[in-house]
Amino acid sequence: MSPRHVIWDWNGTLLDDAWLCVEVMNELLGQHALPPVDARRYEALFRFPVVDYYRELGFDFERTPFEAVGTAFINGYQARQHECRLQPHVHETFDALENRGVTMSVLSASQQSRLEAQARHHDVTERFVRLLGLDHHYADGKLELGRRWMSELNHAADEVLLIGDTDHDLHVAQALGIRCVLVPSGHQSRERLAQTGATLVDSLEQVAQLVD
Repeated sequence: MSPRHVIWDWNGTLLDDAWLCVEVMNELLGQHALPPVDARRYEALFRFPVVDYYRELGFDFERTPFEAVGTAFINGYQARQHECRLQPHVHETFDALENRGVTMSVLSASQQSRLEAQARHHDVTERFVRLLGLDHHYADGKLELGRRWMSELNHAADEVLLIGDTDHDLHVAQALGIRCVLVPSGHQSRERLAQTGATLVDSLEQVAQLVD
């Protein structure tokens, strides 16, 4: 692979936050008298749109609307978001790509304001030509956002690589006609990602080797 531009997913791929999602979700599940989820079950159930994941956890949207549950989760997450760190080897990977003349952006199902705040907190905003997030916090997917971004990018599809950590990232890449690499870094298990047939790497450190 020799891309000229890399589109990164944010949560899970660059930001190590799956553990926090499990902890916050367990607080919410307890408030609704639902059984807790451990990391293994979380990796097996998490998906986009997240409303389906919430439903499988047992939330009854006839009793409590998804909008209320989703907002409660985000409030809990945001209160602790800066406890999260970047994944190992992020800066070394960025350096390696930039040294090859590769530009980078972020395409996220996270809300734009939260994405920007997290990028500033971790001092990586200037690494990207664009940070692209949603205008709400319900994480219903990012395909349309990706389509708009591809129409603005001055690169052919075969010059762009998307790197993410969920099957949704693969589905987005396929719909955009670009290549994809997945990293099993928390939100979905390696076994689950392997079933997609996508190219997998075990860490960001391997990304630079793959595009060398």
